[in-house]
Amino acid sequence: MENERTKNEIYMEFDAISENEGLARVVIAAFLSRIDPTVDEIEDVKTAVSEAVTNAIIHGYGERGGRVVMRAVLSKEKELSVDISDKGVGIADVEQAMQPLFTTGAAKERSGMGFSFMEAFMDRLEVESSVGEGTCVHMWKRFGVGQEESEPILQAAVWNRSGRA
Repeated sequence: MENERTKNEIYMEFDAISENEGLARVVIAAFLSRIDPTVDEIEDVKTAVSEAVTNAIIHGYGERGGRVVMRAVLSKEKELSVDISDKGVGIADVEQAMQPLFTTGAAKERSGMGFSFMEAFMDRLEVESSVGEGTCVHMWKRFGVGQEESEPILQAAVWNRSGRA
């Protein structure tokens, strides 16, 4: 009897430095490649991961440095869950921090849209945080939803461009 994997999981831990934000983006894109996601789906996840990692680096640790953990699980049903966590300063008021335009950084340097972007690009977002202990951002996205309906439209567009319509 063949052993079917019901999920695939990755775990990585890296220094909380800005250069590693790009590493997290590349790793999550490579991890998703086996399920053949659309370019838009990959970009959505990369953006959400980028925002979460950037928040951990900038707001979680600031200048003092630390480690960021990314854990991703991809189910057989093509649902991705991603956790980005740090052991930084934590968030005193998560609800306030998740409001658009709220930032603890200098207004000219930060837009305050990190959580809003994560929420917009993923299907679900939850944030757990304790002051002095750190933060964990949990995100979920399902792949392939709604593609069946859009395929005939895409095929028709290609057909028309070829001059055969």
